[in-house]
Amino acid sequence: MSGQRQMILNFFLNNTGVHEHGWKHPKAQPERLTDLSHYKRLVQVAEAAKFHAVFLADNLSLGPFASRQGLGLPLEPVTLLSALAAVTERIGLIATVSATYTEPYNTARVFASLDHLSGGRAAWNIVTSSQSLRSQLNFTAKEKIEPGKYYEAADEFVKVTKKIWDSWEDDALVLDKKQGIFADEGKIHDVNHHGDYHFVQGPLNIPRPPQGYPVLVQAGASEAGREFAARTAEVVYTMQPTWKYAQAFYADLKARAVKHGRHPDELKIIPGFCPIVGETEAEAKEKEAEIQSLVDIHVGVRRISEMVGFDLSAYPVDGPVPSLDERSLKTTWAKLVENIALEEKLTIRQLVHRVSGGNGHLTFAGTPTQIADQLEHWFLQNAADGFAIRPQHLPGGLEDFARLVVPELQRRGIFHKEYAGRTLRENLGLKRPANQFAAARV
Repeated sequence: MSGQRQMILNFFLNNTGVHEHGWKHPKAQPERLTDLSHYKRLVQVAEAAKFHAVFLADNLSLGPFASRQGLGLPLEPVTLLSALAAVTERIGLIATVSATYTEPYNTARVFASLDHLSGGRAAWNIVTSSQSLRSQLNFTAKEKIEPGKYYEAADEFVKVTKKIWDSWEDDALVLDKKQGIFADEGKIHDVNHHGDYHFVQGPLNIPRPPQGYPVLVQAGASEAGREFAARTAEVVYTMQPTWKYAQAFYADLKARAVKHGRHPDELKIIPGFCPIVGETEAEAKEKEAEIQSLVDIHVGVRRISEMVGFDLSAYPVDGPVPSLDERSLKTTWAKLVENIALEEKLTIRQLVHRVSGGNGHLTFAGTPTQIADQLEHWFLQNAADGFAIRPQHLPGGLEDFARLVVPELQRRGIFHKEYAGRTLRENLGLKRPANQFAAARV
């Protein structure tokens, strides 16, 4: 239907799927952990289905349960996406890079390079820290930022990174062979940033990215994270287990964006969704039972205990999840997990299965029609602008979704059949930002 609002779909890429024990699935290919052709095939399936972007998460340290749960996606995101840019044409490329454990100049240069090489398809998922203590031990030369200052530091980081991208005006590159002028010196600017956390001279040593700035993505859900997203982000990836939580988050973040002088459509909210697709409901439930049979309950209990800071191993695994000590709820994720357990009246075993398959995200096993009904409801009832599709096992989970669910969404007129343009900004309906140096001169 012409003019109808269109759903955004991103593909959450890793090695064998998001299920913590998906690497043991009979059709999983964990031996291809570092095989570029494996990721090439997956992203090309997503592009053929017209997914807007492929999303790569990242960890800066080895998790404590890697010996049993696998590694997910160990490859550095920008490196992998640069390789995938060469074998794709339209799909966006979202890489996670920490604003705590890198520098603005290097980040600006890396993403400008990816944006140029991909023809304007790069996006930066801005995170403040990942597995903080473990990561800190891998970056001993980096001056530590106080935990309460992560977003304050990230705010300065993003502002100076934008300034670095803007250090070349769009028409600074002249390339006049007759006059011998390669670039207009007056349109290349020093950054001269001297802040509380960063000092950058500039300018960047390559021209401004095709999109102006790569699309800015963020995933924080804390109070500070929401404020940072409302000020800065253009896409927010979020973990929402139910429509009720998703709708409340959606309304809150859109209102915060307006408070910061932005139009709510400038901020796209994309919850994660972990589907299992079957051509019949019985087939979907059979697939769900198969992958859940791979769960190691004891590893799951240990993992949740570590994440929430509360030892669940002292309680019967088939008994109810106890109410956690408030002092143990150190993260937004921990609070979310407790809410899921208490509201759904889960046993510890059931909670382990719930977290193994979705890590707190919405999970659902059903037919293409049932899954499309779920997505359409969230989309039309102001809980999402789209979804990050997180197949529980790969490659089959992605292939099933692309083959069965995408055509149903297209039939309903809520998902596009062709890309709107060549850049990720065009495909997401986001404006290209003005250059701050050019604007100041005018």
